[in-house]
Amino acid sequence: MSNSGEPFDRTRAERGLLFIVSAPSGTGKTTLAERLVQGLSNLHMSRSYTSRPARAGEQDGVDYNFISRARFETMVRDGAFLEWADVFGNCYGTSTADTEAVLARGDDVVLVIDVQGARQVRSRGIETVDIFVLPPSAAILEQRLRGRSKDTEAQINKRLEVACREVNEFAQYEYVVINDELETAVARIGAIVLAERARVKVMRGAAEAIIETFKGRRNDGNARSTQR
Repeated sequence: MSNSGEPFDRTRAERGLLFIVSAPSGTGKTTLAERLVQGLSNLHMSRSYTSRPARAGEQDGVDYNFISRARFETMVRDGAFLEWADVFGNCYGTSTADTEAVLARGDDVVLVIDVQGARQVRSRGIETVDIFVLPPSAAILEQRLRGRSKDTEAQINKRLEVACREVNEFAQYEYVVINDELETAVARIGAIVLAERARVKVMRGAAEAIIETFKGRRNDGNARSTQR
């Protein structure tokens, strides 16, 4: 390591962190993650593969990687997914290769996945930072689901039924954030990201690089002290 005094990036680790954000449908987890990556450098939101058709305004390769169910099933058989799940009749999956490429260059990744997807990632023994997002109440979650105006009554009832089970998973996560107000919730998750980035195990390489710049200066300092 050079002692030349050249600046180096103290914000990046040798390997990135993998964040998981889970929440019941309608809680706002995707919006939270999108706002988070807009406000923090070196943080990327994973783009899922899905077998469902694109909705109005969605773009392939931007919102999701839209593929046929047959291709999705082939990718499952090939072990291409870090995690995948069948959610309300549509399949969603996270590419292992895409995620690893980002982590390997020292950037962080946010996976916006449901509780069953989070279980799959944990079962692989992968180190993650897990965040569960709760709505302020069941009534407000229902209000948000109805306000989206994109689901039938049967679909809304199904989402609420699943939510009643999913909220009980919160204790399996390291952090819990209540999405009562968007900006506040974004700030809370942002604080978690920054705190995790500052852990010694993450910053050891950068810290040791700084310590290297002090080597050879101790004797000079002692000499100056003696002269005084």
